[in-house]
Amino acid sequence: MNNLLKILDEKKYILADGATGTNLFAMGLETGNPPEPWNINHKDRIRALHQGFVDAGSDLILTNSFGGNSFRLKLHNLENQVFELNKAAAMIAKEVADEASRTIVVAGSIGPTGEMIEPHGLMTPKQATEAFKEQAEGLLEGGVDTLWLETMYSIEELEAAIEATKEFDIPVCATMSFDTAGKTMMGFTPAELAKRSKSSGLFGLGGNCGVGASDLLAAIIDINRNMTDDTIIIAKANCGIPEFHDGAIVYSGTEELMAKYVHLALNSGARIVGGCCGTSFEHIKAMRKAMDEHEMKDLPNLQEIEENVGKLSAGSKAILTGQSDSVKKQRRSRRSK
Repeated sequence: MNNLLKILDEKKYILADGATGTNLFAMGLETGNPPEPWNINHKDRIRALHQGFVDAGSDLILTNSFGGNSFRLKLHNLENQVFELNKAAAMIAKEVADEASRTIVVAGSIGPTGEMIEPHGLMTPKQATEAFKEQAEGLLEGGVDTLWLETMYSIEELEAAIEATKEFDIPVCATMSFDTAGKTMMGFTPAELAKRSKSSGLFGLGGNCGVGASDLLAAIIDINRNMTDDTIIIAKANCGIPEFHDGAIVYSGTEELMAKYVHLALNSGARIVGGCCGTSFEHIKAMRKAMDEHEMKDLPNLQEIEENVGKLSAGSKAILTGQSDSVKKQRRSRRSK
Protein backbone atom coordinates (compact mmCIF):
# COMPACT_ATOMS: atom_id res chain seq x y z
CA MET A 1 0.00 0.00 0.00
CA ASN A 2 1.22 3.50 -0.84
CA ASN A 3 2.68 5.13 2.30
CA LEU A 4 0.66 8.33 1.88
CA LEU A 5 -2.61 6.41 1.70
CA LYS A 6 -1.49 4.17 4.56
CA ILE A 7 -0.58 6.96 6.97
CA LEU A 8 -3.72 8.98 6.28
CA ASP A 9 -5.71 5.85 6.97
CA GLU A 10 -3.91 5.53 10.31
CA LYS A 11 -3.90 9.18 11.41
CA LYS A 12 -6.32 12.10 11.38
CA TYR A 13 -3.54 14.45 10.29
CA ILE A 14 0.17 14.23 9.53
CA LEU A 15 3.19 16.46 9.98
CA ALA A 16 5.27 17.40 6.95
CA ASP A 17 8.87 18.61 7.15
CA GLY A 18 10.35 22.11 7.22
CA ALA A 19 12.64 24.16 5.01
CA THR A 20 15.02 22.61 2.49
CA GLY A 21 16.89 25.67 1.20
CA THR A 22 17.25 27.48 4.53
CA ASN A 23 18.71 24.40 6.21
CA LEU A 24 21.02 23.58 3.29
CA PHE A 25 22.42 27.12 3.42
CA ALA A 26 23.28 26.42 7.05
CA MET A 27 25.09 23.28 5.85
CA GLY A 28 27.24 25.19 3.39
CA LEU A 29 25.20 25.72 0.24
CA GLU A 30 26.16 29.08 -1.26
CA THR A 31 23.66 31.61 -2.55
CA GLY A 32 23.20 31.26 -6.30
CA ASN A 33 24.23 27.61 -6.40
CA PRO A 34 21.59 24.94 -7.06
CA PRO A 35 21.02 22.39 -4.28
CA GLU A 36 20.17 19.49 -6.63
CA PRO A 37 23.82 18.52 -7.42
CA TRP A 38 24.22 17.84 -3.68
CA ASN A 39 22.10 14.72 -4.26
CA ILE A 40 25.23 13.29 -5.87
CA ASN A 41 28.11 15.37 -4.50
CA HIS A 42 26.98 15.67 -0.86
CA LYS A 43 24.62 12.78 -0.24
CA ASP A 44 25.56 12.77 3.44
CA ARG A 45 24.27 16.32 3.93
CA ILE A 46 20.98 15.66 2.13
CA ARG A 47 20.56 12.51 4.16
CA ALA A 48 21.24 14.49 7.35
CA LEU A 49 18.56 17.00 6.31
CA HIS A 50 15.92 14.29 5.92
CA GLN A 51 17.05 12.42 9.03
CA GLY A 52 16.87 15.60 11.07
CA PHE A 53 13.23 16.11 10.14
CA VAL A 54 12.33 12.46 10.73
CA ASP A 55 14.01 12.56 14.14
CA ALA A 56 12.12 15.78 14.93
CA GLY A 57 8.80 14.08 14.18
CA SER A 58 7.95 14.64 10.51
CA ASP A 59 5.70 12.04 8.88
CA LEU A 60 6.37 13.35 5.37
CA ILE A 61 9.65 14.54 3.84
CA LEU A 62 10.16 16.37 0.56
CA THR A 63 12.96 15.40 -1.79
CA ASN A 64 15.75 17.86 -2.60
CA SER A 65 14.48 18.40 -6.13
CA PHE A 66 12.47 21.63 -6.06
CA GLY A 67 14.43 23.17 -8.95
CA GLY A 68 15.16 19.87 -10.67
CA ASN A 69 13.51 20.66 -14.00
CA SER A 70 15.41 21.26 -17.23
CA PHE A 71 14.62 24.99 -17.36
CA ARG A 72 16.14 25.72 -13.95
CA LEU A 73 19.02 23.26 -14.30
CA LYS A 74 19.93 24.77 -17.68
CA LEU A 75 21.00 27.92 -15.84
CA HIS A 76 23.84 25.81 -14.38
CA ASN A 77 24.52 23.66 -17.48
CA LEU A 78 22.88 20.67 -15.79
CA GLU A 79 19.86 20.22 -18.06
CA ASN A 80 21.12 16.82 -19.22
CA GLN A 81 21.10 15.48 -15.65
CA VAL A 82 17.39 15.93 -14.85
CA PHE A 83 16.60 12.22 -14.51
CA GLU A 84 19.80 11.42 -12.63
CA LEU A 85 19.49 14.24 -10.08
CA ASN A 86 15.82 13.60 -9.39
CA LYS A 87 16.29 9.86 -9.03
CA ALA A 88 19.17 10.46 -6.62
CA ALA A 89 17.04 12.92 -4.60
CA ALA A 90 14.28 10.33 -4.22
CA MET A 91 16.65 7.49 -3.36
CA ILE A 92 18.28 9.40 -0.49
CA ALA A 93 14.91 10.30 1.04
CA LYS A 94 13.63 6.75 0.48
CA GLU A 95 16.62 5.28 2.32
CA VAL A 96 15.90 7.47 5.34
CA ALA A 97 12.20 6.60 5.22
CA ASP A 98 12.84 2.86 4.91
CA GLU A 99 15.16 2.87 7.91
CA ALA A 100 12.68 4.69 10.16
CA SER A 101 10.76 2.79 12.83
CA ARG A 102 7.45 4.26 11.65
CA THR A 103 5.74 5.05 8.33
CA ILE A 104 7.40 7.96 6.54
CA VAL A 105 6.05 9.41 3.29
CA VAL A 106 8.53 10.47 0.60
CA ALA A 107 7.12 13.32 -1.49
CA GLY A 108 8.78 14.15 -4.79
CA SER A 109 9.18 17.93 -4.81
CA ILE A 110 8.49 19.64 -8.15
CA GLY A 111 8.70 23.43 -8.23
CA PRO A 112 7.95 25.92 -11.02
CA THR A 113 10.18 26.21 -14.06
CA GLY A 114 10.96 29.89 -13.51
CA GLU A 115 9.57 30.61 -16.97
CA MET A 116 6.21 32.01 -18.03
CA ILE A 117 3.78 30.17 -20.26
CA GLU A 118 2.64 32.01 -23.40
CA PRO A 119 1.19 34.59 -23.91
CA HIS A 120 2.87 35.94 -20.76
CA GLY A 121 6.18 34.30 -21.74
CA LEU A 122 7.87 32.16 -24.36
CA MET A 123 7.32 28.71 -22.86
CA THR A 124 4.53 26.62 -24.39
CA PRO A 125 2.25 24.39 -22.27
CA LYS A 126 3.73 21.38 -24.09
CA GLN A 127 7.29 22.37 -23.17
CA ALA A 128 6.29 22.80 -19.53
CA THR A 129 4.53 19.43 -19.46
CA GLU A 130 7.52 17.69 -21.00
CA ALA A 131 9.87 19.26 -18.45
CA PHE A 132 7.69 18.23 -15.51
CA LYS A 133 7.23 14.72 -16.90
CA GLU A 134 10.98 14.21 -17.21
CA GLN A 135 11.44 15.29 -13.61
CA ALA A 136 8.58 13.09 -12.39
CA GLU A 137 10.06 10.04 -14.11
CA GLY A 138 13.30 10.43 -12.19
CA LEU A 139 11.50 10.86 -8.88
CA LEU A 140 9.31 7.83 -9.49
CA GLU A 141 12.31 5.71 -10.41
CA GLY A 142 13.84 6.72 -7.09
CA GLY A 143 10.80 5.49 -5.18
CA VAL A 144 8.64 8.46 -4.09
CA ASP A 145 5.18 7.87 -2.60
CA THR A 146 3.62 11.02 -4.04
CA LEU A 147 4.45 13.76 -6.52
CA TRP A 148 4.36 17.12 -4.76
CA LEU A 149 3.86 20.17 -7.01
CA GLU A 150 4.76 23.14 -4.84
CA THR A 151 5.10 26.94 -4.75
CA MET A 152 3.14 27.29 -7.99
CA TYR A 153 1.93 30.79 -8.86
CA SER A 154 0.48 30.27 -12.35
CA ILE A 155 -2.58 28.09 -12.86
CA GLU A 156 -1.44 27.43 -16.43
CA GLU A 157 1.87 26.05 -15.20
CA LEU A 158 0.19 24.04 -12.45
CA GLU A 159 -2.16 22.52 -15.02
CA ALA A 160 0.84 21.64 -17.21
CA ALA A 161 2.43 19.90 -14.22
CA ILE A 162 -0.79 18.02 -13.45
CA GLU A 163 -1.01 16.95 -17.08
CA ALA A 164 2.55 15.62 -16.84
CA THR A 165 1.59 13.35 -13.94
CA LYS A 166 -1.63 11.89 -15.31
CA GLU A 167 -0.14 8.69 -16.71
CA PHE A 168 1.49 7.76 -13.40
CA ASP A 169 -0.44 5.67 -10.88
CA ILE A 170 0.49 7.71 -7.82
CA PRO A 171 -1.19 10.36 -5.61
CA VAL A 172 -0.43 13.92 -6.73
CA CYS A 173 -0.52 16.90 -4.36
CA ALA A 174 -0.18 20.58 -5.23
CA THR A 175 0.32 23.81 -3.29
CA MET A 176 0.26 27.33 -4.64
CA SER A 177 2.05 30.33 -3.18
CA PHE A 178 -0.29 33.16 -2.15
CA ASP A 179 0.99 36.66 -1.38
CA THR A 180 -0.20 39.54 0.80
CA ALA A 181 -2.92 40.39 -1.73
CA GLY A 182 -4.50 37.00 -1.00
CA LYS A 183 -3.66 35.78 -4.50
CA THR A 184 -0.76 34.20 -6.35
CA MET A 185 1.63 36.44 -8.26
CA MET A 186 -0.52 35.82 -11.36
CA GLY A 187 -3.76 36.74 -9.58
CA PHE A 188 -5.13 33.26 -8.86
CA THR A 189 -7.10 32.97 -5.60
CA PRO A 190 -7.35 30.17 -3.00
CA ALA A 191 -11.07 29.87 -3.75
CA GLU A 192 -10.38 29.32 -7.44
CA LEU A 193 -7.86 26.59 -6.60
CA ALA A 194 -10.44 24.85 -4.38
CA LYS A 195 -13.12 24.93 -7.06
CA ARG A 196 -10.82 23.23 -9.55
CA SER A 197 -9.97 20.42 -7.14
CA LYS A 198 -12.59 17.97 -8.38
CA SER A 199 -11.70 18.28 -12.06
CA SER A 200 -7.93 18.34 -11.43
CA GLY A 201 -7.73 14.83 -10.02
CA LEU A 202 -5.40 16.04 -7.25
CA PHE A 203 -5.15 13.96 -4.09
CA GLY A 204 -4.23 17.01 -2.00
CA LEU A 205 -3.99 20.76 -2.44
CA GLY A 206 -3.28 23.88 -0.43
CA GLY A 207 -0.77 26.65 0.11
CA ASN A 208 2.90 26.97 0.93
CA CYS A 209 5.62 29.62 1.19
CA GLY A 210 4.63 33.11 0.02
CA VAL A 211 4.01 34.79 3.34
CA GLY A 212 3.92 34.02 7.04
CA ALA A 213 1.60 31.74 8.95
CA SER A 214 -1.24 34.23 9.45
CA ASP A 215 -1.71 34.98 5.74
CA LEU A 216 -1.36 31.33 4.78
CA LEU A 217 -4.09 30.41 7.27
CA ALA A 218 -6.46 32.84 5.56
CA ALA A 219 -5.75 31.08 2.25
CA ILE A 220 -6.36 27.66 3.80
CA ILE A 221 -9.68 28.78 5.29
CA ASP A 222 -10.74 30.14 1.90
CA ILE A 223 -9.80 26.84 0.26
CA ASN A 224 -11.71 24.87 2.90
CA ARG A 225 -14.94 26.79 2.55
CA ASN A 226 -14.86 26.52 -1.25
CA MET A 227 -14.00 22.82 -1.53
CA THR A 228 -16.35 20.76 -3.66
CA ASP A 229 -15.00 17.33 -2.63
CA ASP A 230 -12.93 15.60 0.05
CA THR A 231 -9.49 16.41 -1.38
CA ILE A 232 -6.85 16.60 1.38
CA ILE A 233 -5.95 20.18 2.39
CA ILE A 234 -2.27 21.06 2.88
CA ALA A 235 -0.74 23.95 4.87
CA LYS A 236 3.01 24.56 4.72
CA ALA A 237 3.69 28.07 5.99
CA ASN A 238 6.91 30.03 6.16
CA CYS A 239 8.36 30.32 9.65
CA GLY A 240 7.24 33.87 10.33
CA ILE A 241 8.32 36.81 8.19
CA PRO A 242 11.79 37.08 6.59
CA GLU A 243 13.92 39.89 8.03
CA PHE A 244 17.40 41.06 7.06
CA HIS A 245 19.89 40.98 9.95
CA ASP A 246 23.69 41.27 9.80
CA GLY A 247 23.83 40.48 6.09
CA ALA A 248 21.57 37.43 6.27
CA ILE A 249 17.87 36.66 5.97
CA VAL A 250 16.38 35.49 9.26
CA TYR A 251 12.82 34.26 9.76
CA SER A 252 10.96 35.69 12.72
CA GLY A 253 8.88 32.65 13.65
CA THR A 254 9.55 31.11 17.07
CA GLU A 255 8.90 27.51 18.07
CA GLU A 256 5.91 28.72 20.10
CA LEU A 257 4.47 30.57 17.08
CA MET A 258 4.81 27.54 14.80
CA ALA A 259 3.16 25.33 17.44
CA LYS A 260 0.19 27.71 17.58
CA TYR A 261 0.08 27.75 13.77
CA VAL A 262 -0.31 23.95 13.78
CA HIS A 263 -3.40 24.16 15.99
CA LEU A 264 -4.93 26.89 13.82
CA ALA A 265 -4.10 25.08 10.56
CA LEU A 266 -5.77 21.88 11.75
CA ASN A 267 -8.82 23.85 12.90
CA SER A 268 -8.85 25.50 9.46
CA GLY A 269 -9.31 22.14 7.74
CA ALA A 270 -5.75 21.06 6.90
CA ARG A 271 -4.83 17.39 7.31
CA ILE A 272 -1.20 17.78 6.24
CA VAL A 273 0.67 20.58 8.04
CA GLY A 274 4.34 21.51 7.78
CA GLY A 275 6.70 24.44 7.55
CA CYS A 276 8.35 26.13 4.61
CA CYS A 277 11.20 28.69 4.51
CA GLY A 278 12.98 29.19 7.82
CA THR A 279 11.48 26.12 9.51
CA SER A 280 14.19 24.22 11.40
CA PHE A 281 14.36 20.84 13.13
CA GLU A 282 13.58 22.57 16.44
CA HIS A 283 10.47 24.18 14.98
CA ILE A 284 9.32 20.78 13.73
CA LYS A 285 9.82 19.28 17.21
CA ALA A 286 7.50 21.92 18.65
CA MET A 287 5.02 21.37 15.83
CA ARG A 288 5.05 17.61 16.46
CA LYS A 289 4.17 18.15 20.11
CA ALA A 290 1.39 20.56 19.16
CA MET A 291 -0.09 18.12 16.66
CA ASP A 292 0.03 15.23 19.12
CA GLU A 293 -1.79 17.29 21.74
CA HIS A 294 -4.29 18.93 19.39
CA GLU A 295 -8.00 19.04 20.16
CA MET A 296 -10.22 20.15 17.29
CA LYS A 297 -12.02 23.47 17.71
CA ASP A 298 -14.07 25.79 15.54
CA LEU A 299 -12.70 27.49 12.45
CA PRO A 300 -10.43 30.32 13.66
CA ASN A 301 -11.53 33.89 13.11
CA LEU A 302 -9.45 36.96 12.26
CA GLN A 303 -8.89 37.96 15.88
CA GLU A 304 -7.75 34.48 16.93
CA ILE A 305 -5.27 34.26 14.06
CA GLU A 306 -3.78 37.68 14.71
CA GLU A 307 -3.50 37.14 18.47
CA ASN A 308 -1.63 33.85 17.99
CA VAL A 309 0.53 34.10 14.87
CA GLY A 310 0.64 37.74 13.78
CA LYS A 311 -1.12 40.45 11.82
CA LEU A 312 -2.87 39.64 8.57
CA SER A 313 -2.22 41.64 5.43
CA ALA A 314 -5.07 43.70 4.01
CA GLY A 315 -5.58 41.20 1.19
CA SER A 316 -5.82 38.25 3.55
CA LYS A 317 -8.17 40.13 5.87
CA ALA A 318 -10.44 40.79 2.91
CA ILE A 319 -10.51 37.09 2.05
CA LEU A 320 -11.12 36.04 5.64
CA THR A 321 -13.96 38.50 6.19
CA GLY A 322 -15.55 37.88 2.80
CA GLN A 323 -14.74 41.33 1.45
CA SER A 324 -12.36 40.32 -1.35
CA ASP A 325 -13.21 40.99 -4.99
CA SER A 326 -13.60 37.27 -5.73
CA VAL A 327 -16.06 36.78 -2.87
CA LYS A 328 -18.07 39.84 -3.94
CA LYS A 329 -18.22 38.55 -7.52
CA GLN A 330 -19.48 35.18 -6.28
CA ARG A 331 -22.24 36.90 -4.29
CA ARG A 332 -23.28 39.04 -7.25
CA SER A 333 -23.33 35.96 -9.48
CA ARG A 334 -25.58 34.06 -7.03
CA ARG A 335 -27.96 37.03 -6.72
CA SER A 336 -28.31 37.29 -10.50
CA LYS A 337 -29.44 33.67 -10.90
